[in-house]
Amino acid sequence: MADRVAMYLQDAHSLQDAIEYVKYAEARGFEAVWQAESRLVRDAIVPMAAFAAVTSRIKIGSGVINNWTRNAAVIAATFLTLDDLAQDRIYLGIGAWWDPLAAKVGITRRRNLLAMREVVTTVRALLNRERVSYKGEFVQLDDVELDVVHGRKEPRNVPIYVGATGPKMMALTGEIGDGVVLNYLVSPKYNDMAMQQLEIGAKKAGKSVYDIDRPQLVVCSVDNDRQKALDAARKLVTQYLGQQPHIMKASGVSQELLDEIGQVLTWPATEEQILEAMKLVPDDVVQMITASGTPDEVKAKVREYIDHGATCPILYPLGEDVRLMIDIFADGYSV
Repeated sequence: MADRVAMYLQDAHSLQDAIEYVKYAEARGFEAVWQAESRLVRDAIVPMAAFAAVTSRIKIGSGVINNWTRNAAVIAATFLTLDDLAQDRIYLGIGAWWDPLAAKVGITRRRNLLAMREVVTTVRALLNRERVSYKGEFVQLDDVELDVVHGRKEPRNVPIYVGATGPKMMALTGEIGDGVVLNYLVSPKYNDMAMQQLEIGAKKAGKSVYDIDRPQLVVCSVDNDRQKALDAARKLVTQYLGQQPHIMKASGVSQELLDEIGQVLTWPATEEQILEAMKLVPDDVVQMITASGTPDEVKAKVREYIDHGATCPILYPLGEDVRLMIDIFADGYSV
């Protein structure tokens, strides 16, 4: 496969089915699979371990864990363990989480940039097998190292990717990250801002934006029946319009539409609320921020994201036939 292609899994499928999809994606030449952990439904680490245990080549990333609910040393130990299971095949994707979910479980997110810097800095040092003392506002470590008695004692090759959305976090990612996980449900033009901010941060660290890997989550709803594909994506788009408007606003969705959706949806939204709000979301908004439609249409949309700076689509499959999406992209997306 000439083009880099990856897959994204949330909780829409049983773990048993997800394992089979990952094995199939590996057989068809996909580069990586990323496991979500954004809502209180499926932990990322357990599926990552399951995927690692039944594969031999495909990379496996967290897409993304948050930097608030796990101690930095525990994060490092967890990803060292995953690297023991799948050496040099693990990506650590980490983000700043989101409200109101964080607030509902008692976490007050504040000074997100500093918190992310402290966690990434210390986790990287620990994975490099350094002994770390660190007195930060959010991370305090007193002469800590990963206490490997048995097994591999060398530094671990676990690249750290930050799931950044806003411009300030994007610039920080350019400075401290090995890569960025560009968000989904954004328009390709959103990437222009991302590239500019990544470059600003990269320069601070003596790097170029092209030294930063830039895979991008892309919602992919594909079917030979175009309307069926659009309708499948519309439900997810509607949920995010209501639940994560900061992402939608960054994508160019009008404030007027966001306000309309917000009047219908609460969090967590009921099925009835979602179905009612879906009526407000037009086809052009669905296709602006997802790769939805026929096979030719979804490949064309992926090319737009690549043309605007993404390095690898991380395809989030919607619809019943995940293998169809894998097959469509097995030969890449180039013309």
